[in-house]
Amino acid sequence: EYVQGGEPKTRPIDLLDLSPDTDVIALVEEIQKGEPLITASCKEYVINLVRRLQEKLGEQEDHKFYLFKVLRAHMLPLTNVAFNKSGSRFITGSYDRTCKVWDTASGEELRTLEGHRNVVFAIAFNNPYGDKIATGSFDNTCKLWSTETGKCYYTFRGHTAEIVCLSFNLQSTLVATGSMDTTAKLWDIEKGEEVVTLSGHSAEIITLSFNTTGDRIITGSFDNTVAVWEVVTGRMLHTLIGHRGEISSAQFNWDCSLIVTGSMDKTCMLWNAMTGAHIATLTGHSDEILDVCFDYAGQRIATASADGKVWLCHLCYLREIMISMNEPGTPPFLCVFVFL
Repeated sequence: EYVQGGEPKTRPIDLLDLSPDTDVIALVEEIQKGEPLITASCKEYVINLVRRLQEKLGEQEDHKFYLFKVLRAHMLPLTNVAFNKSGSRFITGSYDRTCKVWDTASGEELRTLEGHRNVVFAIAFNNPYGDKIATGSFDNTCKLWSTETGKCYYTFRGHTAEIVCLSFNLQSTLVATGSMDTTAKLWDIEKGEEVVTLSGHSAEIITLSFNTTGDRIITGSFDNTVAVWEVVTGRMLHTLIGHRGEISSAQFNWDCSLIVTGSMDKTCMLWNAMTGAHIATLTGHSDEILDVCFDYAGQRIATASADGKVWLCHLCYLREIMISMNEPGTPPFLCVFVFL
């Protein structure tokens, strides 16, 4: 935290490479090169903070989880839940056509966002800032709200069918919506205007995600493909073809080099984000894969399946094989999951 113009400010610093073996002093010195806020006077304080985090990482504990609260949130079933980056707030969407904002620690309902005329299905904070909320509805619209006041800034209209997924870019300048009308749209959240329509899929778009730099977005569809798009122009750069069932989830890793996709065909696939080349097929689930994600360090992939299992794959093994794939003619490989 720091003070600017008399106002307290917070600037997050991601320590994705921190491990029990990291040279803390060297790490802080490297961060200091790109962070003018870390001056010589506070360097020692930052080093101590990072060392405390490092000690915590090194602790071998059995983490126990327990039921914290049960919230009777809505009159009708929930569709989605999302946290802000700090975890201090979360939101819920529902078939009752509303989105509610909650205080995580107390379980108190802070406000209800009302205005949609059908199911509120897709919801998100504009993390890491968390001052705005987007809601996508079966009424074919997306609304942009103030987290603090509940004011609706804009209603984005243009889709001709239900909105089932949405996402902010990390820079919090755009929100993307995916629809059952087979298109995705990008919206300017300051002007409240449509920027571009992404057309090219032959079936419903069920998932979408920006990369961290905000210059690419991926869309996954029930046409069994994932498309990679250039954000500025709306041009389709690559089509990722290989799954034999509908796409359920797709994500970039943090450094934007890889894309992971999950499908109803029970497999997870890994792709080169720059070229669109297929790198690996990860198998082992006995039922549909419903969701996939990278960890923040980009070292692991997690998959959640209708078979009731969550599986982890360590990318350190995959990366060793990827190096050998630089030779022309080297085919993609098959990797069987190891359950952890």
